[in-house]
Amino acid sequence: MTPAPATGRSIDWKAFFAAWIGYAMDGFDFVLITLVLTDVSKDFHLSTVTAATLVSAAFISRWFGGMALGAVGDRFGRKPAMIASITLYAVGSALCGLAWDYWALFAFRMIIGLGMAGEYTASVTYVIESWPERRRNLASGLLLSGYPLGSVLAAKAYAWVVPSTSWRVLFFIGIIPVAIALYLRRSLPEAREWAGRAEPRVSVTRVLFTGRRATWNIPVAAIVAVSLFLVLRTLPMPITLALIALTVAGFVILGVQFAGKLWPVTVALMVTVFAAFLYSWPLQSLLPTYLKTSLHYSPDQVSNALLYGGIGYAAGSVLTGYLGDRFGTRRAYVGMLIASFAFVFPAFAIGGGHTALLWVLLFGLLGTSSGASGVLPKYVSEHFPVEIRAAGLGFTYNVGALGGAAAPILGAQLAAPLSLGTAIAVLGVSITVVVVLLVGLNVPQRLQRWSESSPAAPNLTKVA
Repeated sequence: MTPAPATGRSIDWKAFFAAWIGYAMDGFDFVLITLVLTDVSKDFHLSTVTAATLVSAAFISRWFGGMALGAVGDRFGRKPAMIASITLYAVGSALCGLAWDYWALFAFRMIIGLGMAGEYTASVTYVIESWPERRRNLASGLLLSGYPLGSVLAAKAYAWVVPSTSWRVLFFIGIIPVAIALYLRRSLPEAREWAGRAEPRVSVTRVLFTGRRATWNIPVAAIVAVSLFLVLRTLPMPITLALIALTVAGFVILGVQFAGKLWPVTVALMVTVFAAFLYSWPLQSLLPTYLKTSLHYSPDQVSNALLYGGIGYAAGSVLTGYLGDRFGTRRAYVGMLIASFAFVFPAFAIGGGHTALLWVLLFGLLGTSSGASGVLPKYVSEHFPVEIRAAGLGFTYNVGALGGAAAPILGAQLAAPLSLGTAIAVLGVSITVVVVLLVGLNVPQRLQRWSESSPAAPNLTKVA
């Protein structure tokens, strides 16, 4: 018998924990793959550059996973999409542990990307639509706190497991919490808001990839995937820029079609999320390198610094969610980002002789800058109606997440004329200002209102 929909009057913590594990496993996977790169390189005889592409491999598939699993969530329910996403992650993780060469591991990382994209789609929409409206920012913040805590768990697991066994064991360990999540999710009630919608329900993938639209949309999707793959290779800059232009054009073409009259807000949100990843990921991805190479920290000191930073990130996500419910989503988001300016330059200016102070500064910096993103899923999702919310969130969020792939490269390039610490700080502050302006001035909604004041765009095609 199908469980009754959640009523929305109270909080089902079992359901929340089932969703939270998915976010925790995303953080676990991101840090895990960065930590095992040296071990993988040794086993498969890879150069540093080639090994690094394994980190970005998941980004090739994430955009499609977000859209496809979002379509499942919009058409068949949030719960089936949650089960499908965590299953894909489990399969991908197990296969990574069995990978026999670089290309096998690259392909299996793409499977993980599909599953993780679905987590950002399915878990967010499920939790937000199941919690009382007055507490949905807190729900978003609590949910996102799983990411940094998963990152901390991965760092500790690596230190405990790899020295005495193999990097492959870590991928198998990651299946254990996934199995718990899968067990919990199978008995969840459906999200109240989705269950209350009348038929027919929208299938974005059928809108895009069936009928006459399939004739050009399937090649567009293929071009985007191939372009993303080639961008990861070491190609001349003019070719790379041309591939990036092709990728952006493809995303806009697909986004405009499935969003219909909401295309301005969809494109603006993709830009906003891209900038949000671009300011936060240089810090997350390059901080260990900075601590080891610039401050000459030992592995234990690096681990401790990441621990305090991760706890700050989790605490900041929850705090931002609380502030969002009290003062409004945009005010909380912008306020935390502005507060991060007080920490960013001191954190990279004090040097390595003030370890305890650096921990405090990293706690504050990640708590305000990365922690501000605790309300980002709520902020994005509230721009879409229930009918296309999962696919809209999944597509815009995971396309924007490509900023996370570009961020380490841009940060490393800036480190050539500047020091690495200065490059991280400058990039973080400059892009944070862009996000503050985009969110603070409500640019996505302003563009949408401007579009609606001109001749109306065609409505989204509904497919039963």
